[in-house]
Amino acid sequence: MSLSRVWAIVLRQVYLMKGSPSRLMPLFLWVAIDIVLWGFISRFLNSVSHSNMSFVPTLLGAVLLWDFFARVMQGVTIAFFEDIWSRNFLNLFCSPLSVPEYVTGLVVTSIATSLVGLLVMLLLSSAIFGLSFLSYGLALIPFLLILFVFGIALGIFACGIVLQLGPSAEWFIWPIPGMLSPFAGVFYPLTTLPQWMQWVAHLLPPSYVFEGMRAVVAGGGAQLGELGIAASLVLVYLLGACWFFMTIYRQSVRSGRLARYNAEGSS
Repeated sequence: MSLSRVWAIVLRQVYLMKGSPSRLMPLFLWVAIDIVLWGFISRFLNSVSHSNMSFVPTLLGAVLLWDFFARVMQGVTIAFFEDIWSRNFLNLFCSPLSVPEYVTGLVVTSIATSLVGLLVMLLLSSAIFGLSFLSYGLALIPFLLILFVFGIALGIFACGIVLQLGPSAEWFIWPIPGMLSPFAGVFYPLTTLPQWMQWVAHLLPPSYVFEGMRAVVAGGGAQLGELGIAASLVLVYLLGACWFFMTIYRQSVRSGRLARYNAEGSS
């Protein structure tokens, strides 16, 4: 793997953002809106609730983590879509660039963009609503890593779907985080769900993250067994997503579909 070619993929995204400042807005605008909106909702619930529970760390913290996951996934897919929209994808592979180098470049791009969003969310939640994740110390790191790797895996898988079905299939990709959120138990314990949804939830690494974070916020410690299950699942998903993308790419090359790839479909 050539680091210079990986850097070239990252540099392309840097030039795109530099040449079009409007591309910078989504990096922090939508996450800022979510934090402010859910922050004031949490404050309102605290004011009308007669319980001793604070909704700020439970609701606002959940929104922050889920938005971080969504930003990671979209960091991969949007960088891929930029090449699709500009009809540049085929041109890239006329060069010595390999698929692992291209995917690695997308992942590095996602790291950069998601860190910007995470920093904005942490600053706003701390400055306006007094939510400081730093108080949880190192316990937060495993949860963020699991969400990050799962976001990368889902982003690579989504790119494979679009590569298989054509550019118009991007509309199948945008709703994915919203479709997963009920099963992940972002805002409520998994016991709230019906049994069949709990079975699905146990196959999703984010469900272990949010259950674990609720335990940490409640004053307990991180459950290492649950984290181990989540880490194992997320590695399986990552390897499966990479295999899926590579398989679709090779099939596209062998069938000649990649050469016919256009703005409407891949047929």
